[in-house]
Amino acid sequence: MKPTLLVLAAGMGSRYGGVKQIDAVGLNDECLLDFATYDAMRSGFGKVVFIIRKDIEQAFRERLFDRVSRNFDAEYVFQQHESLLTAEQIKDSAGREKPWGTAHAVLCAEKAIKTPFAVINSDDYYGRQAFEVLGKHLSSIDLMSREHAMVGYVLGNTMSRSGSVSRGVCTVEDGKLKSIVENLKIYYEDDKIISEVDGVKNQFTGKEWVSMNFFGFSLKAFDEFHAYWENFIKTNSTSQKAEALLPVAASDIISHNEGIIKFFTSEETWFGMTYPQDRLIVKDEISKKIHTGYYPEKLWEK
Repeated sequence: MKPTLLVLAAGMGSRYGGVKQIDAVGLNDECLLDFATYDAMRSGFGKVVFIIRKDIEQAFRERLFDRVSRNFDAEYVFQQHESLLTAEQIKDSAGREKPWGTAHAVLCAEKAIKTPFAVINSDDYYGRQAFEVLGKHLSSIDLMSREHAMVGYVLGNTMSRSGSVSRGVCTVEDGKLKSIVENLKIYYEDDKIISEVDGVKNQFTGKEWVSMNFFGFSLKAFDEFHAYWENFIKTNSTSQKAEALLPVAASDIISHNEGIIKFFTSEETWFGMTYPQDRLIVKDEISKKIHTGYYPEKLWEK
């Protein structure tokens, strides 16, 4: 049973200033997602499902999806404002522009997921080794297994000099995730790595393990995700900014004793499309990997 790759590609790109998930970075105008999909295909995944916004559908097809779907089993679904909301909640949240967050996005794709699945962001580079490790795990578990997984990265390998980043700092025990604490503003201050919460600064060593939203779940995880979403929307239906976050929903699996999350690790150096100036960095990093033979110059055959 081959696992599915689920791609979170419905973000607004407010810091980037555009639809970063379909911006060209490869030698033949490939997007960063082309390389993630290629790595997943090479690592034993059988399908990719993209979660997008309705308003970017045409550009998404032209810039990415039509090309990927000619080479790999691919599908896309929409994360819409009213998805999973009652009529009253739709009324309460009228005027909200921001998507409801990554946990909501995953639930929007539930009907398209038939096998154990991995989740990734659309604007982060993860490295093929991480796909191989997580793909092997997901191929080995049952549909309703209580054994989920994730790949953690070294904080110092995931920082940006362009501005602050959001990272979930992980506590790991006996090879399993114990907790994730979301840090929404981590940045360099000279050469120090600082986390700022409500104006209070704390310094990190840079060696902490962090989540980059690269999780692997059986279908059983949806039970806990629905429970998390129902609790979230009851108290946040009128909010313009609150987001239902996948790492928080994943943490509930552990805190509610509904399963475990095995913790795999990667020493890969991150790069991604968070800020406009990041695009040139990503292009350069991808070019280096092509020149070393890590990727072919022409990624897809057709």
